[in-house]
Amino acid sequence: MTSYLLRRLGSLFVVMLGVTLFVFAISKVTPGDYVAVRYGDYGTAEQRDALRRQLGLDQSVAVQYLRFVSSAARGDLGVSHRSGRPVVTELATRLPVTLRLAAATIAVAAVLGIAAGIVAAVRQNTPLDYGTIAVALLGVSIPSFWLGLMLQIVFGYQLGWLPVAGSGDWRFYVLPAVSLGSSAAGSLARYTRSAMLEVIRLDYVRTAHAKGLAHVRVVTKHALRNGLIPVMSVLGLQFAGLMGGAIITESIFALPGIGRLSIEALSARDVPVVQGVVLLAAAIIVLTNLVVDLAYTLVDPRIRYG
Repeated sequence: MTSYLLRRLGSLFVVMLGVTLFVFAISKVTPGDYVAVRYGDYGTAEQRDALRRQLGLDQSVAVQYLRFVSSAARGDLGVSHRSGRPVVTELATRLPVTLRLAAATIAVAAVLGIAAGIVAAVRQNTPLDYGTIAVALLGVSIPSFWLGLMLQIVFGYQLGWLPVAGSGDWRFYVLPAVSLGSSAAGSLARYTRSAMLEVIRLDYVRTAHAKGLAHVRVVTKHALRNGLIPVMSVLGLQFAGLMGGAIITESIFALPGIGRLSIEALSARDVPVVQGVVLLAAAIIVLTNLVVDLAYTLVDPRIRYG
């Protein structure tokens, strides 16, 4: 296990180094910069040149990249051009909101999707199976932004049960979590159904039934545990994607998270913040993949890394 972790951590370092190169290159080839946004048509050439020197944009591309990588390795992602605050502070301020939204979304998706997938697999080729899959396909097909708007109209404006914008207690995350979780639940239901159909046909499941064990116990204790492995991969990818910021949903519900920060930074050509968001998202994705791989050993003791 130790050698496996060392290899994975080494590969993570290489991946993150590649991400820094990609992010830096994209920031250089993208049209427009902060200086142009800051002064528009009114700044003088002297003012523009002074700001470029202050931001280090007058140096060569190689020097800028080396400075960017060395600073990022120390945990310094620069200063936001727009707010004047450190990028790390900007990310730390917005990350809790995105974390709560991601956790709520995964909870909704896991409860609804896994339960629906199990029911569909156990009742294969029955009206319940067909109905469950139809609802799952509907959840995947409905755009999250449209569903979010409908939820705001019905449960926010018409019924007045839940807030439609802003952040606060758990009530502010119900509608956006359901909006995002419906599509994720549909995908999880289909993956769970497929995984369960493969598992419940195996010999050890038939043996458990032959021993006289209750059907519910066979499904939940024996079949579900092995069937969860591909589902865990999907859950990990969905969580990592959400932690990068649900840009559209956070904008619709006015949640001050990472996704909304990305939109604000892109609009202002705030390159340090954009780079920080991308690096954070990449780090979360690679670390989530590592955690999911290690969690396989907890679900299935037969899996060993060496």
